[in-house]
Amino acid sequence: MTAIDLNSDLGESYGAWTMGDDETMLSIVSSANVACGFHAGDPVGILKTVRDAAAKGVSIGAHVSYPDRVGFGRRDMDVTSAELTADVIYQIGALKGVAQAAGVSVGYVKPHGALYNRIANDAKQGQAVIDGIKAVDPSLVLMGLAGAPILDLARKSGLKVVAEAFADRAYTSDGQLVSRREAGAVLHDTDLIARRMLQLAKHGTLEAIDGSTIKVDAQSICVHGDSPGAVAIAREIRKAFEADGITIRSFLTR
Repeated sequence: MTAIDLNSDLGESYGAWTMGDDETMLSIVSSANVACGFHAGDPVGILKTVRDAAAKGVSIGAHVSYPDRVGFGRRDMDVTSAELTADVIYQIGALKGVAQAAGVSVGYVKPHGALYNRIANDAKQGQAVIDGIKAVDPSLVLMGLAGAPILDLARKSGLKVVAEAFADRAYTSDGQLVSRREAGAVLHDTDLIARRMLQLAKHGTLEAIDGSTIKVDAQSICVHGDSPGAVAIAREIRKAFEADGITIRSFLTR
């Protein structure tokens, strides 16, 4: 692999409450998953993040979520298909409006947190999200967990997809993310993370939490913007890739 996308969850600050370092991350990543207000983000902050991303040539995606600000979108919700589809339409529409005001466009959709994990294997909610995306703009790309059924479901429904891996998360032997409730689920060692991502980019494999080697076919790598040391992690990944001749570039520009 000579080029790979590096993405981060941004625009998640709210009022006086600051989440992450968007300005610095936008100088490192190639794609920004911008909060749409349901799990985090306020209009002023979202607009600033989109404008800053546009200024740096970073691709913009709608980071849609369950309506769960208190839980930061990380609490699973048993919503109806009609509700979920409408929620997705609403959030994408909001970010599209902000992007238009900033002179750019939204190119993809990445569900956030519990919604992301739920639809990875839940066809009913997955289809509701897909229906919401198609209702607004069927040219949008759906970003989802590498190897998850949601990607095939989206393809069959006519959407383009991009598979992603998580730099700062541990994996189970069957390719799922280790639950954040379990020890070792979130990685912090920047050198280790960079080596793991280099292995992913070059060989399409990762070491699972049990020591086994798993195949991960991913075109994008995520560094969570709210993770401790997120900027250092992203910088180390970019440094390792550039040293090995791998370019950081948005999947939308290839």
